[in-house]
Amino acid sequence: MKVILKKDYDLLGDEGQIVEVKSGYARNFLIPKGIATIASHSNLISFEEIKKQKSRKVQKLTEEARKLADEMSKNVITIHVKTGEDDRIFGSVTSQMIFDALVSKGFENIEKKKILIKDPIKSLGEHEVEIKLQHSIMSKIKVNVVQENSEETVESEIITAEN
Repeated sequence: MKVILKKDYDLLGDEGQIVEVKSGYARNFLIPKGIATIASHSNLISFEEIKKQKSRKVQKLTEEARKLADEMSKNVITIHVKTGEDDRIFGSVTSQMIFDALVSKGFENIEKKKILIKDPIKSLGEHEVEIKLQHSIMSKIKVNVVQENSEETVESEIITAEN
């Protein structure tokens, strides 16, 4: 019996593929689980239409992701961190900090787990971070890590200036 796979199935093939299986396997397992449908003429025609619609949707999402990647690459994210002696950062810059900075800049539709930090950011200065927007579309943003101006350091500078 020939069936059209509705989903990727490791043992048989990928979505949209037409495969030959035993009729009992198709009737008792594949069709009730929603993994496949019988490869009739009408099902083939409707499945081709569904594939066309999906490809148009993927193409539209890809174009939007490219535009977003261009916008993001033009921005520089500044993150203020507390530092100790010799301008060493307490901890490191996390993807949550970068995500919050991106949201404040107006990029709300980005997922935090798609922010890829290769090496932990533990120093002041400018660093490059990749963000995965779509399957093959990556955006690189610049993250500028600067020292946070704490009230204690400002007060100590004022006191020493008066003496």
